[in-house]
Amino acid sequence: MKKPSLFDVVELLINLPEAKQFIGSQGSIVECFDDGKYEIEFSNEDGETTALCTLSEQQFIVVWQAKTKTWLSVSERLNAVINNLSEDKQQELLNFARFLHQVS
Repeated sequence: MKKPSLFDVVELLINLPEAKQFIGSQGSIVECFDDGKYEIEFSNEDGETTALCTLSEQQFIVVWQAKTKTWLSVSERLNAVINNLSEDKQQELLNFARFLHQVS
């Protein structure tokens, strides 16, 4: 998994109803704390901040890296999501992927 860095764009893996942000919402890392938490800024189409949330690395995935100025591939993003799953859920996903491969 790509280590989150300042100004990376991230995508939520959880719902944050109190902040009106939901799975798939994208925001930018604006602060990296020593305890492994990150301050994520969410904004609207006009660039106005709509929420500022402190999150752990397990609550989001990096989708764009500021350092390289590149979007992560679908397989890199999928791998990041899988790494956040329990062993049982990973096995379930592997079985589903096998099923998809069989029917394609």
